[in-house]
Amino acid sequence: MKLRLAILLLFVLPTLALAAIITAKRQQDRQVAEPAYVERVELAAPATRIGLPQIAGPDDPARPLVVIDPGHGGFDSGARGEDIFEKAITLGLAQTLRDSLVETGNIRVALTRDEDRFISLEERVDIARRLGADLFLSIHADSAGESGEVTGASIYILSEEASSKEAARFAENENRADTIGGVDLSSADDTVDAILFELSQRRSRELAAQFASLIEREGQGILTFHPQPRRSASLVVLRAPDMPSVLYEAGFVSNPEEARELSSPGGQARFAIALTDAIRVFFVRNPPERETASGARDAT
Repeated sequence: MKLRLAILLLFVLPTLALAAIITAKRQQDRQVAEPAYVERVELAAPATRIGLPQIAGPDDPARPLVVIDPGHGGFDSGARGEDIFEKAITLGLAQTLRDSLVETGNIRVALTRDEDRFISLEERVDIARRLGADLFLSIHADSAGESGEVTGASIYILSEEASSKEAARFAENENRADTIGGVDLSSADDTVDAILFELSQRRSRELAAQFASLIEREGQGILTFHPQPRRSASLVVLRAPDMPSVLYEAGFVSNPEEARELSSPGGQARFAIALTDAIRVFFVRNPPERETASGARDAT
C-alpha cells in the first residue's frame, strides 16, 4: 500500500505543480492585457447640417437662382500645378462669375463656398436643393500628370455610362437621394418611386444638355475647349434629379500656361463673360416656374 502511494505521488505531484504554474502564468497575462481602469473619452457631437450661403443679386424670389460650386477646398486641394492648386482656381472663377451675374440685375447667385474650406460632395448638392436652385454649376480643373501639353475645357452632364475612359476616370458614384422635388419618397411604392425619379431626372438631363450646348456656343472665340468638350459621367455633384446640373472642367492645371490663364484676372473675366451669356440665354429659354398664392405654377 505504501509503495503504491509513493508511486502515485511521484507521478501526480509534478503534474499538479505544472498545472499550478500554467494557471499562475495565465492570470498574470490577463492582468497585463486587462488594465484595472477604463478611460472614457467624450466623443464629438454629431455634425449639424451645414448652413446655407448668402444669396447675392436682386431681392426677388421670382428671379432665377444659380448655385455655383467651386470644386474642392480646405484640405482637399484638388489637382496641383507647378505653383497653384485647383481649389484656388475654381474659387476665383466662381467669384468672378458671381459678380458678373449680379451685375445683370436679373439673376440671383449663391456659392457653395466663398472661402478656402472643405465641403463634402453631398453637402454641395444639398445646399443647392435646399435653396431651390434653378441651375447648378460645378467648376473644376483637371490634371494630366506629367504631361503639360494637354489643354482645353470640358463640359460634363450626368450619364450612368461614361462617354469615355477619361470621363470614367473623372466620375464617382453616389446613392440616389430620398426626395424628388421636395416629395419624400422614402416610403413610396418602389414602382411609383422609380417612375417619378426617372421622369424628374430625364427632364433635368435634357435641360443640363441644353445648358452645356450653350456654354460651348457662347464660349467660341473666348474660351479654349478640349477637342472633345462634351462629356458625360456618373458624377456625384450631378446626380440631383430635380435640377439641371453641369460640371465645367475649366482646363488643366498641369499645363503651366493654361493654369496661369485660369488664375489671371483676364482669364477669369473671359470665363465669366462666356458663362454669363450662356446662363442668361438658358433662363430666357427656360424661365423658372414659381408657385403663386393660389398654388398654381407660374413661369416668371
